[in-house]
Amino acid sequence: MHSAVGTTVLINLLGGVALLLWGLTMVKTSIISAYGGKLRRHLGRSMSNRFKAFGVGIAVTCMLQSSTATALLASSFAGQGLSAAPALALLLGADIGTTLVAQALSMDLSLLKPVLIFAGVCLYFNARSERQKHLGQIILGLGLMLLALQLIVTASAPMRDSSTIQFLLSSLADEPVLAVLIGALISFLAHSSLATVLLVVALGASGSLPLHVGFVLILGANLGGALPAILSTMRAEPAIRRPPLGNLIFRTVGVLLMLPMLNIVTAWLPELGESPARQLVNFHMLFNVGLAILFLPLVNPAAKLVTRILPEREEDANSIKPRYLDRSALDNPAIALSNAMREVLRMGDLLDNMVNKSIEALQQRDSSALKKITQSDDLVDEYHEKIKLYLTELSRRDLGKKNRRRCNQYMSFTTNLEHLGDIVESSLADLISRSLSQNIQFATADMRAIEELHKATQNNMKLAFTVLMNGRVGNARELLEQKTAIREMENKAINAHQRRLREQVNSPATDSALFLDILRDIKRINSHLASVAYPILDRAGELRASRLRRQQTPEPEQSNVQEKKIATATPDTKPSQ
Repeated sequence: MHSAVGTTVLINLLGGVALLLWGLTMVKTSIISAYGGKLRRHLGRSMSNRFKAFGVGIAVTCMLQSSTATALLASSFAGQGLSAAPALALLLGADIGTTLVAQALSMDLSLLKPVLIFAGVCLYFNARSERQKHLGQIILGLGLMLLALQLIVTASAPMRDSSTIQFLLSSLADEPVLAVLIGALISFLAHSSLATVLLVVALGASGSLPLHVGFVLILGANLGGALPAILSTMRAEPAIRRPPLGNLIFRTVGVLLMLPMLNIVTAWLPELGESPARQLVNFHMLFNVGLAILFLPLVNPAAKLVTRILPEREEDANSIKPRYLDRSALDNPAIALSNAMREVLRMGDLLDNMVNKSIEALQQRDSSALKKITQSDDLVDEYHEKIKLYLTELSRRDLGKKNRRRCNQYMSFTTNLEHLGDIVESSLADLISRSLSQNIQFATADMRAIEELHKATQNNMKLAFTVLMNGRVGNARELLEQKTAIREMENKAINAHQRRLREQVNSPATDSALFLDILRDIKRINSHLASVAYPILDRAGELRASRLRRQQTPEPEQSNVQEKKIATATPDTKPSQ
């Protein structure tokens, strides 16, 4: 190729690769934004069994289109005290998930490209909710990936006529180790083994890449695809670093076993499809299926190996992780319940800090305070999981009526605290982040309403833990009365806000929606805190069976007085006797 032509080919090729990576990132981030909570819950439930984890790893990676993202999610669960074995099984499934995506994207979908791009753009601009917008971005990202693959094939076509490039590529066939390292480097720099495999398949389909070189580059892409997760967890705790390390070991052993047998294995690939693209993508799938067959039965020994390589380090005395759940105290229910109570209080401190950081970010117009909220929510999830397991094991002992009631109460309240953390992480912090990114500044009266509601919720959090510790009916009644007061504060703020909207006809609807959603989330947080009062008042006989009191129809002249009594009574309690 002439230098001018070569420059044009390089620019077009780089543009196609950049578009491929952009489409891949758009799909991944949109899915995590729209469905991240559900995916994380499904992953968490799968970690009890290696075969279930393997299947969920395939499914989640097909959605995320990134085995690295799945690896990081698996690592976070391993860091919460779960065994590394199911996490390793999940990553074996994730590797197969990327091959299924590669199979789908390597098919002839030329008619689907414009349809996906058009549908994605239309859905994005006509979306009525954030989730619909994310769905539009997912569809658009898939269309961009298909368009990028077509651009790569078209841009690389002149490379077939370049004797220099063909000589360089052909020489890699005699240097398989070098070719593996080049493939690994490309995969690492792109932070995506899928993108690298699709690039190799596109080059092979254009005829510019010799087939035997493509096979070796795909081995390198699989090896390099394990490195981003290694680097992302390098400073994390040993438990979090083990799954990515095990995945790297699996892939390294697989590459070392495959290289000597490459000619034998690839000799019968044409029977599954003669085109170079089909042979390359089928080789990618067979390699990862082979890894799963070889290592899935060995995940337990592999977990022991990575634990030996990365042993637990002594925790700092000031560590904020759960540390009082002493299993040796389970034979003494009173001590065990005290241990659980200490961890519930520490869990509450974490949540209080999360809520405060969110409101501080809004007050100070500084989104940096929001960055640690996701990490804090992961820690809250860890508290919930460990406290729940501890109390579940305790509940199997002979506790007695009083201790069993305390055990159930702690477990129920801990679950409510976990839901509270989800509200802060996935809703409240997101709303505040959007208001900051869109430079939305609420009216002074609206900010005052948010701050007052937040302050009342802070006080209720302290009162809720007081109720949990002493179980007094008076405190429980006060907590529910405060729940009603907060609901009235919210209604008052909404009414005042709507009056201002009527007076200011040019006020943006987005500002109003964000303000109302923030109020709603703070009220939801308070509702979860107030849950601790219900069982105490129920035992004291101060709760109605229904919110609607059954009574005889009042006399006409008494009806208004009776309605006022019902309206002013605490919603979940009987009027004082």
